[in-house]
Amino acid sequence: MSNDINAHADDTRKSSSGEDEGAKRSSNFIKEIINEDIRTGKNGGRVHTRFPPEPNGYLHIGHAKSICLNFGIAAEYGSLCNLRFDDTNPTKEDIEYVESIQEDVRWLGFEWDDRIYYASDYFEQLYEFAEILIKAGKAYVCDLSPEQMREYRGTLKEPGRESPYRNRSVEENLTLFRKMRAGEFQDGARTLRAKIDMSSGNINLRDPVIYRIQKAHHHRTGDTWCIYPMYDFAHPLSDAIEGITHSICTLEFENNRPLYDWFIENLPVKTRPRQIEFARLNLTYTLMSKRKLLELVQKKYVSGWDDPRMPTIAGIRRRGYTPESIRDFAERIGVAKADSVVDMALLEHCVREHLNKIALRRMAVLKPLKVVLVNYPEDRIEELETENNPEDPNAGKRKIQFSRELFIEEDDFREKPPKKFFRLAPGQEVRLKSAYIIKCLEVVKDESGSIIEIRCTYDPETKSGTGSARKVKGTLHWVSAHHAIDAEIRLYENLFLKADPDDVPEGCDYKDNLNPQSLVVLKGCKIEPALREAKPGDKFQFLRQGYFCADLKDFTPEYPVFNMTVSLKDTWAKIEKKGD
Repeated sequence: MSNDINAHADDTRKSSSGEDEGAKRSSNFIKEIINEDIRTGKNGGRVHTRFPPEPNGYLHIGHAKSICLNFGIAAEYGSLCNLRFDDTNPTKEDIEYVESIQEDVRWLGFEWDDRIYYASDYFEQLYEFAEILIKAGKAYVCDLSPEQMREYRGTLKEPGRESPYRNRSVEENLTLFRKMRAGEFQDGARTLRAKIDMSSGNINLRDPVIYRIQKAHHHRTGDTWCIYPMYDFAHPLSDAIEGITHSICTLEFENNRPLYDWFIENLPVKTRPRQIEFARLNLTYTLMSKRKLLELVQKKYVSGWDDPRMPTIAGIRRRGYTPESIRDFAERIGVAKADSVVDMALLEHCVREHLNKIALRRMAVLKPLKVVLVNYPEDRIEELETENNPEDPNAGKRKIQFSRELFIEEDDFREKPPKKFFRLAPGQEVRLKSAYIIKCLEVVKDESGSIIEIRCTYDPETKSGTGSARKVKGTLHWVSAHHAIDAEIRLYENLFLKADPDDVPEGCDYKDNLNPQSLVVLKGCKIEPALREAKPGDKFQFLRQGYFCADLKDFTPEYPVFNMTVSLKDTWAKIEKKGD
């Protein structure tokens, strides 16, 4: 067991009240800041947050943490949270991403009402802000190429050098900037830079670019603009325009905060948002890099952004995770200031806990082996009763068909069983779930020596629910051969073999850690007839197998397809118990 797991088990140990002490400690620092701002009357006691994704990819589980945090704080304080798309780079953005992000936020259980905004809503105002900086002598048009700019920028140990264009007059800068807007220069020919401090120890303050020429079609503004603001310019000013009071973001933006503050201090905005940074979510056996996730999709290592192995919200939704379990996970891990890695087992534990409460129980045989009950009448079909979910008193019961010929799981039979094998073997008895006790008499093999059929007897005095006193140690799931329907079942494991996918020898990359068994497709599985009535997205516990859901894209009643959401084995529960 890794030290990371032990440490997290300690962090999430239950208090006597049943509340997660780790989550309680780690989430308080943001609320303490907000509470103090309310106490001192800052922003008139208002709290207004936002979730500001860039529409250049699909959201992942890390974004889910931010969504839950920003919308959750707004809900807790009875305030508002905006959904804003920081769409400042038209070459990487698409309406597909905008629509998927809205779907993801709604799926997680949050609404923005009429508060959906875009940085592009403010392009004219941002342009006016840029001219204000130029007129104040705090911005200038620079002709350095990107390569030259990197050279002039300096390093962490050496200060930068001033651009030879830094001291252009206000009039010349205004003229050039307006010509940039008019499309008179080619892409990359000129930029507008803030005039701050080329010797600053914070490289972000070394005259950063705030506008660049980019003659590209924008998904909202079309061809109206050929210059676009940089993210670091548009982002804090969009917050200020919207009246955001608390700009909650991940630690990677901590060094950007002095730049954001500089823009706010030097421009006529009515609201000064307070930026608060928290640690981003890092999860074992997966990646959160948009660039790498895009590579997996484009090079077809996965079937798409919604592949159930992907950490995208679209992927985990298709796999069968529930929004309730994701919100629970976000609450348990809390909000910390220091980066850490959360074990995948905790996320799976949250999913299991919720599915255990809501998932209907069904029987499915993934690798079928035929069983013939030689003393059961050939023409007899019996209806037995079994529970839908023992955890839900309102779930009721259902009828299942029982007949002479059945299917059990191939792994539930051994011709030469090891010690303490309590499933079916020659001369051995087991109970069939909600049915009878059976005993193996004979094994039938084909010419190659493979087992094709097991012949058994059943004890009619041991019918479930009749008070039979006879007990056996093993209980198996099964389906009636005459009534079973065929299904495709997709089994999933972690996409990567290592907890840290980037842990590779020199000369290799993260793709060398891809798990070749991350997807196993089983065809010809036998499932009980009730599963034909499922709808895409419906969730079930297949007895003794795990939790599964009807695939959102491929499921049909004629050819049912189920994705394995998570196994029944819960390693995190064992870790928590050990921690207690």
